[in-house]
Amino acid sequence: MPEVPQESTGGSDAGKSKIQKLPTGEFHSGYGCIIMSAVIGIFGFIVWWSYYTLTTMDAAIAAITQAAPAKLPDVTVVPGLEQRLADFGAAATAGKPATLKLSVADLNSLLLLAPDGGAGSYKDMLRVKALDAEKRVIIADISMPLNKKFWEDSKRYLVGEMDVSLEMTEVGPDAKPSAVRVPGKTVPEEMVKGMAMYGYLRPYQNDPNLEPVLKAIKKVAVEADGVVVTTEEEKK
Repeated sequence: MPEVPQESTGGSDAGKSKIQKLPTGEFHSGYGCIIMSAVIGIFGFIVWWSYYTLTTMDAAIAAITQAAPAKLPDVTVVPGLEQRLADFGAAATAGKPATLKLSVADLNSLLLLAPDGGAGSYKDMLRVKALDAEKRVIIADISMPLNKKFWEDSKRYLVGEMDVSLEMTEVGPDAKPSAVRVPGKTVPEEMVKGMAMYGYLRPYQNDPNLEPVLKAIKKVAVEADGVVVTTEEEKK
């Protein structure tokens, strides 16, 4: 691009010429076609990749699920559990130190309190059967409904065993799957990570009566004979 001198109009720079750059190249009409082709190509790739990802995930889920749900053992309400929960909740919301230990039977009884989030209730999907203090997980049998297609309501079922890890969040304890096992099949790690994106205690956290109790909990631990929750801060 050539530099063209211009005469000064006066002032302290009078008598000096200013340098002005003038465009000499012409805009080629083909540039617009190239840009439009690039945009179309990128958009087409995004559409193809989204479709490929959905269909690939759908095929992976189909390989480890079954058409009908499994019948899980019936749950019996533990005598006295409701009173223990009420006492703990009263102390927790009052800011008093309180500790509650929940056995496997207690945890299964708590499943009956979970509201239906739209996909069903936990009492029909989960059944706690063991606790692993070393790995700090709750082990549960599962029969979880999944859509046959991400955009359809027809169901297929993930039936097997799940490890559930407990963690502390800003709104209290939460539970997320850390491993899923289906007999004779391999569950993709990406699928487990996807399932762990949302906490399983969210239905309880959204309950106006349980929300303040959960927020008051400061520590949760998995022991061999029960899950311990406490409102006392962990000692350092």
